[in-house]
Amino acid sequence: MTDSLEIVRQEWEEGNRRFEAARDDRRRYAWLLAQLEVVSDELRKRVGQTYTLSELAAAYHEADRWARGPVEERAPSPDWARDLAIVLAAAFHAYQRGAVDYLS
Repeated sequence: MTDSLEIVRQEWEEGNRRFEAARDDRRRYAWLLAQLEVVSDELRKRVGQTYTLSELAAAYHEADRWARGPVEERAPSPDWARDLAIVLAAAFHAYQRGAVDYLS
């Protein structure tokens, strides 16, 4: 695994940790879950069912551009733009498990 891929995976792990830390605030967590669903739907459209971690990382580097509109349209919250990075990282963290070259 390349160093850059390892760094991205660490970003996903940290974002997922921050996402899960929001559970204490039920209202915010509900918004984050709705946004996670939107991002996950869009991610499936982008990378499909068969992909590598490198392909997933490439999608992540462009995710802010393709995820912003759908989240704003389908699952906005008062702080959705601020929370988008957390939601993106959590979505990619979960989705990486489906990569053909995934190793925990």
